[in-house]
This record gives sequence, C-alpha cells and structure tokens, in this order.
Amino acid sequence: MSGRISLTRDDVIATVAIDNPGKLNALTVAMWQDLARVMRELSADDALRCVVLRGAGESAFAAGADIAEFARVRATKAQGVQYHREFVYGALRAVAECRHPVVAMIHGPCVGGGLELACQSDLRIAGESARFGVPINRLGFSIAYDELIAVLPVVGRSAALEILLEGRVWDAREAFAKGLLTRIVPDAQLAVETHASVQRISAGAPLVARWHKQFIRRLTPRPAPLTAQEIDASFAYFDTEDFRLGYDAFINKTRARFQGR
Repeated sequence: MSGRISLTRDDVIATVAIDNPGKLNALTVAMWQDLARVMRELSADDALRCVVLRGAGESAFAAGADIAEFARVRATKAQGVQYHREFVYGALRAVAECRHPVVAMIHGPCVGGGLELACQSDLRIAGESARFGVPINRLGFSIAYDELIAVLPVVGRSAALEILLEGRVWDAREAFAKGLLTRIVPDAQLAVETHASVQRISAGAPLVARWHKQFIRRLTPRPAPLTAQEIDASFAYFDTEDFRLGYDAFINKTRARFQGR
C-alpha cells in the first residue's frame, strides 16, 4: 500500500491522519494532493470546530516526503518546481489557511515536510520521544522558499539557520526551548492531552476562533513577493553534482562525499 490520508469525524472535531506507516508516514505526491483536498473541504465545513493533524499509529508524525519516489516524480528541475510549488506548498497552504483551529499531535519523527506541516498548524503538542529537523543538506538540496516561509515565523531566524545549516535532528525538549512546540507531554498521555486541548478549543465560540486565526495571520509579517528569478534560482541544485551524490547516498544508505559543484 502506497499510503493515504485518513479522515475521521467525532461530532465537531475532525482528525486527519498521514497514513503510510511502512515509511514512517512519509508523504507521496498523491498524499500531498489528498491532504490539500481534505483540508480545503474541512475548512469549508461551518459545522466543524477543530482539526487534529497527526500521523497514523504512534511511531511517527511524518518523515517528510517519500524520497524513494523522487526518481519518478522529482527527477528534473521542472518536476521539482511542480513538486514543491504545487504539491507540497498546496498542502502546506491548505493547512495554514484552514479556517478552523488545527492542532498537530506529534508522535516520533516530525522531520522535513512533516515539520513544515506541523509549523502550519496552530498548536503543536508532542510526546517526549518526538524528534524534529530538516536534514536535507545531507541530500544535496535546499528548502524551497514556500516551505521556508512555513517554518521561519515559528522558529525564528537563528533556529531556522541551525536547522538548515547543521541538518541536526532535535529532541522534543530542545524543540520546545526553541519555540517550535506548544507543549510536551509524556508519550502515554499525548492522546489525552491533545483531546483536552481540542475540547477547550471546541467549547469556545467557533466564529471567535476563526476570527482570531484571521487576525493573527493578518498581523504576521510577510516578506515581499518573490520574483520569478528568485524562485528559479532556488531550484538550481537540480543541476549540481552534489544533488546526484546526495540522492544516491540516501537510496543506497551510504554517506555522500559532497564536492561543492
């Protein structure tokens, strides 16, 4: 099974699960697209009061993109632009723009695109064993502007640079200290604590919750629009030897020896 996005409803609460347990809930192209569709549909539902975004099971929130399919869906620069600007950003935007509060419930690894999705949620509640990072420097490619915009307002400039330059994976306590998480709870209490938070949100006036999201989004500083040249330059890594070396090393489970070209 190639993975799916699962949706369940409990009265005014919807739970959206990233479901690809054989790959730590890594997202395929179809899953990115389906997640965007599901979130847009939920946003349009006036009866809803809160959305929980989680990984299926208890092993992982999401280990980012399914890199194994890159050779087929993201092998060229043109494919890469579509992959990131349409598929990934489409899902990130749908989560961010959902009118209802979105609570990320985080078990285990929350890395790469998984971290980006969590950052687009309104609250992030993690178990103690959760892990966070964007280790794409080991793969020889850079984060897309659209995705960096998702992370930067949450963690700030210094932490964003540390995440991307070191490619290190943080534990939950360090992620909380750097402002990434709303709270940390014992793993065994994650479901209970998330449910309690969702119940508090759902007990409030739903129109007020939507307005507060709108107000805060309006007051959050946004960068000037990117030029076409800047966007094109952000995908220049497709023409580098380091990108080929990094991808081959990942697939073959070896360590890349980057050449800087």
